[in-house]
Amino acid sequence: MKVGVIMGGVSSERDISIASGNSVVENLDKNKYEIVPILLNSKEELVEKVKGIDFALLALHGKFGEDGAVQAVLETLGIPYSGCGIMSSSVCMDKDMTKKVLKACDIRTARWFNVSSIEEINYDVIEELGYPIVVKPNSGGSSVATFVVNDKESIEGCVAEALKWDSEVMIEEYIKGDEITCPVIDGKLYPIIAIKPKSSFFDYASKYSDGGADEFVVELEEELYSEVQKMALATYKALKCSVYARVDMIVKEGVPYILEVNTLPGMTKNSLIPKSAAGINIEFNELLDIIIDKSLKVSRN
Repeated sequence: MKVGVIMGGVSSERDISIASGNSVVENLDKNKYEIVPILLNSKEELVEKVKGIDFALLALHGKFGEDGAVQAVLETLGIPYSGCGIMSSSVCMDKDMTKKVLKACDIRTARWFNVSSIEEINYDVIEELGYPIVVKPNSGGSSVATFVVNDKESIEGCVAEALKWDSEVMIEEYIKGDEITCPVIDGKLYPIIAIKPKSSFFDYASKYSDGGADEFVVELEEELYSEVQKMALATYKALKCSVYARVDMIVKEGVPYILEVNTLPGMTKNSLIPKSAAGINIEFNELLDIIIDKSLKVSRN
């Protein structure tokens, strides 16, 4: 089977995508697959570059990759691909839509509102949320242009910076607690990873620098584990995810909140899903086999 590993792309997370893609290429079983690295430099290249492959293993992150657009093109071309489908990818990429679905399904998440301009900032609502608050691009990833804001005077500048990266910006209640991530593969919760960033929160440097954060499999107290498992699987189902996704949470005083859902999580040496799989003795190449196998069995009709 000819497996095209698609990486690069046009989003702010291009460099991380290339790192993920190279890592996937290195770890795929060369005895099982004919591996074709596909470095995407523009949207227009996609159709030509995927010609002749039997399966697309997506190592893309961010817009035109994680947002359902590439998935739609691949479905049109009849090429099976890894991970979540068009709608799920699109909704999970949009943090505002994700939280609206979660709220409708009574799944706990921090309070928030979105703005498309400086003029739309509602300081009365921010006062209700209380300081600090989080300002971030609505459809961004890897914590690019994400700020924890402690005072009114800094909000406008942070929103302006985030608007350089996206047309909408989320202003969200800051939940101070312990961050965990919950990989869900084929509807089953894999080992939970605790994240202890060296900085104030799990920012870009923490995610992609060696030693930027301590990340390890954690065993939660039974009652908390039960709640986290219930929320992770309910979130996966509510957002109609398939094959695999990573559900990020924050736990404040024993109460978990959903932060966001990643439908194409990182696959670098520092990435969280490989660390989780290793917690149940699944090697990276085996994890990739599982993703390919489960993806091939998903109906995209």
